[in-house]
Amino acid sequence: MGFYFAQLLTGLANASSLFLIACGLSIIFGVTRIVNFAHGSLYMLGAYIAYTLVTTIHAGPFGFWASVLLSAAAVALVGAVIEILILRRIYRAPELFQLVATFGVLLIIQDATLAIWGAEDLLGPRAPGLDRAVRIFGEPIPEYDLALIVIGPVVLGLITLVFRKTRWGVLVRAATQDREMVGALGVNQRWLFTSAFMLGAFLAGLGGALQVPRESVSLLMDLSVIGEAFVVVVIGGMGSVGGAFVAAIIISVLNAFGVLVFPQISLILPFLVMAIVLVVRPYGLFGSPASAHGAPPVPEAPMRPLNQAGIVAMTLVVVAFAALPVVDDGFILVLAVDLFVAVLFAASLHLIMGVGGMVSFGHAAYFGLGAYAAALAVKTLGLPMLPAMLFGPLAAALGAAVFGWFCVRLSGVYLAMLTLAAAQILWGVTFQWQSVTGGDDGILGVWPASWASREVYFYLALAVTVVGLALIRRIANSPFGYTLRGGRDSPTRAEAIGIDLKAHQWLGFIIAGALAGVAGVLFAFAKGSVFPETLAIGHSIDALIMVLLGGVQSLLGPLFGATAFVLIEDWVTRLDYWRFIFGAIILLICIAAPDGIAGGLSRLWRLVRPGTPRSGRPA
Repeated sequence: MGFYFAQLLTGLANASSLFLIACGLSIIFGVTRIVNFAHGSLYMLGAYIAYTLVTTIHAGPFGFWASVLLSAAAVALVGAVIEILILRRIYRAPELFQLVATFGVLLIIQDATLAIWGAEDLLGPRAPGLDRAVRIFGEPIPEYDLALIVIGPVVLGLITLVFRKTRWGVLVRAATQDREMVGALGVNQRWLFTSAFMLGAFLAGLGGALQVPRESVSLLMDLSVIGEAFVVVVIGGMGSVGGAFVAAIIISVLNAFGVLVFPQISLILPFLVMAIVLVVRPYGLFGSPASAHGAPPVPEAPMRPLNQAGIVAMTLVVVAFAALPVVDDGFILVLAVDLFVAVLFAASLHLIMGVGGMVSFGHAAYFGLGAYAAALAVKTLGLPMLPAMLFGPLAAALGAAVFGWFCVRLSGVYLAMLTLAAAQILWGVTFQWQSVTGGDDGILGVWPASWASREVYFYLALAVTVVGLALIRRIANSPFGYTLRGGRDSPTRAEAIGIDLKAHQWLGFIIAGALAGVAGVLFAFAKGSVFPETLAIGHSIDALIMVLLGGVQSLLGPLFGATAFVLIEDWVTRLDYWRFIFGAIILLICIAAPDGIAGGLSRLWRLVRPGTPRSGRPA
């Protein structure tokens, strides 16, 4: 009895910590509709600043708690700077485009933290006055854990009081429900957004500062917590503080007891719970349909087929790539194959995201399924390269069919988070299934056939990529593609005229998954190995960044975005503090071209030729 009660208390202590960061994330999304991927970085920053203050100020309990609050306040100021200098400039960008900007902020904060505090983990002191354990039912319980159990509900009560008893709180609640109406009533939205972002950053910093006595402070804190924070926010309902509190308790307590029954499930349990909740309640436990979407998007020019000049330009690009083996037989060919893989992967995501309006945070699941299916066909079934390559898109299409059937029943951020859950579940299975997938060791020795030299494989990858892109463009400009566009722009009207929109979206999901699987196959044979990282969240975010950098409203967007991403990444990773440089470049593109590289080039073309209509920009 005592052991299980101790596990319950441990789960509740973890729930309080998780609630603080998830609550801040929920408030920021509720008001600004920003999916803040850098929220984990604010949490990490709070821990580092608290470590510095706690180890510098030696004033007993007063000094410790003052350091915690000062750290949270410092992070709130950092949040204000981020919102004013960066996010305020791109609020009118397409929905979820801010994700790219916040990812750039994450990279910058990572390297800034590395430069200031170094790469070594830092072990902070115990909290003065709470550095012992008390016995409850015979089991030792850290006093600090008991304090955390109290802090969570206290913070919830204070936030609830502010939201219900102050004018600012009423405005925040109103903006969560309908921020456009709040703006129409004359409220200064800029400062409302800034103050809400500061509160969210304060809570993230507070959560990080409170972790100093419990765990070492490291550069991995940001990514280790952001996944669970998103899960908590989505389960509770986007923008719901009370929902975040309930969801944090559910996730933390289930984790505390789940590891006792099945230790391996800890990797996927939060995402499995989120998937179940979203299937049963599509908007979370306390969410509403309005919470799935941001502000009404700015009208965009329609996607148009390539004109004659565009076709000639694309043909010249393919011919130029085909001539590469003549001038190089080494590094450039390897980089070019990486580029082909990235372009096809990004284009497959754009098919459901730009054409179909379905944002996916887990598209790497189908890329990884394709790579693993081809690798297993070679290593387990002993098939030659070409027959093995067919298994990739088939496995990816099957996976997309299973997960897509559930995903297309949701919309907006909830759809994106369900795709994230699916990818994370697949990643967890791949990571744990040692006997089949090799686990963390991966599958090695998946090389091209003996007849496929480096030059031959280059031409094979080029041909597959060109065919894949041509197929995607054909689909986008077909009646099926226009049906997807109609469902993206006005799902109610599409269904009102008798279109089975969910069936079309499901088919689009399957096609995109199969094409991502093809990219995964090319990747597997190019690298000669496959690891679980091919299905990881970071790889999905890479594809999302490629699409958004290139431009969602252009069929050429994935080509521009993937090319820029691969070339910039290859260049900056050779430099010191490459994350800072990469993040700064991403932010520069976001601010200078909020409609993506394709949109920026289109605006530049209209400046050169003023008579060119907006709707006539290239696809």
